Amino acid sequence: MSASDFDLVVLGAGSGGIAMAIRAARHGARVAILEPGALGGTCVNVGCVPKKAMWLAAELAEMQQIAREVGFSLTPGVLDWNTFIARRQGYIANIHVSYRRRFADLGITLLHERGVFLAPNRIGIGDRELNAAHVLIATGARPQRPAIPGGELGIDSDGFFALRACPKRVAVVGSGYIAIELAGVLRALGAEVTLFARGNRLLRPFDHDLGDTLAQAMRERGIELAFDSRPVAAAKDPDGYALSLANGAAAPGFDELIWAIGRTPNAADMGLERMGIALDTGGHVVTDEWQDTNVPNVHAIGDVTGRIALTPVAIAASRRLADRVFGGQAGAKLDYANIPTVVFSHPPLGTVGLTEEAARERYGDAVKVYRSRFRPMLVALAQHEEKTLMKLVCTGPDERVVGVHLIGAAADEILQGFAVALKLGARKADFDATVAIHPTSAEELVLM
Repeated sequence: MSASDFDLVVLGAGSGGIAMAIRAARHGARVAILEPGALGGTCVNVGCVPKKAMWLAAELAEMQQIAREVGFSLTPGVLDWNTFIARRQGYIANIHVSYRRRFADLGITLLHERGVFLAPNRIGIGDRELNAAHVLIATGARPQRPAIPGGELGIDSDGFFALRACPKRVAVVGSGYIAIELAGVLRALGAEVTLFARGNRLLRPFDHDLGDTLAQAMRERGIELAFDSRPVAAAKDPDGYALSLANGAAAPGFDELIWAIGRTPNAADMGLERMGIALDTGGHVVTDEWQDTNVPNVHAIGDVTGRIALTPVAIAASRRLADRVFGGQAGAKLDYANIPTVVFSHPPLGTVGLTEEAARERYGDAVKVYRSRFRPMLVALAQHEEKTLMKLVCTGPDERVVGVHLIGAAADEILQGFAVALKLGARKADFDATVAIHPTSAEELVLM
């Protein structure tokens, strides 16, 4: 074997690509991973990790005010962005070091190059070629911009992480989880925020009770929600950014404009079409339940496939693929049903399983819904009115739990354990039979 021959070549060192490379190497495969950008892809560099860091800063900003209201002698202060971002980027740098260390320990070849298909088993990088028994496409996705006049103005979610100070007045365009999260962070850190949504509700794929409750919470925090407001043009003048809307309205005077309208797969200019690798109408690589493309021994995972766009999903799918291809586990594949997810909004929300709407469409009158609305202790102590919502969607005579939906303080941490219960087929009676942990918010899920 020459140095250019591998059992696996991975295109893209995001979380999914790295997970596949490491698991395959542990099974004894000779692995090369190609990544022209920063290790960790979107999640580590301009996604989950820095987003959660900024969310934590925003949470601390809100907690200062609550601490003062319950009796602490302090004056809430503003965030020193430079200090905090230095810590944030230091944390990310440590992740990069950890990846390189694991690559070295496992003998994984890391090439800071972009790969192009020359044949299904040959990848070109500059004037070199890599021969591969298997190829994994894990190139992720990037933020979209609108095809309107002025769509090149402002920043997207990547640009958000380049900010070094909090803008005074911000327009956020979008109604999905990225728009929601960025709007909440900026508001908590001191910005005046207007969120422009083309439809009439937030987080449309989520349970409607969650989206409606979140909208109320955002308004109570001072975020202006402009529903049915689709931008048709953007401009910038000495007074700032201005949006022209399809309904004829104008929205001027913003210090920053953030587009959060979706993401586009990184599948172009890689030779996929030349190889006959099937793409869908959105440009995503088409895969079957085994993460295989229509070309033998070419696989794909993560955001480039258009599957559920979550880092843990890409990691889990990659590991199972490596177990099947290199670990002798013929039946290994990811079950995409009942995957939990959290939106780091203010307050956070989490969901797993079917929404009430989806459950009624599938099961009709067999659906029964339980809800609990309450003020968590700290909220009550601060004499705030914001309520947590917890919701169970059940079906059938045994009331099997098919959906768990939460919004409120600690929802992000509470959901994980209940996701296990749902995955195991728990019934409402199993929740009822579980002794509550008191006093907590989580106990409400077993006391409904």
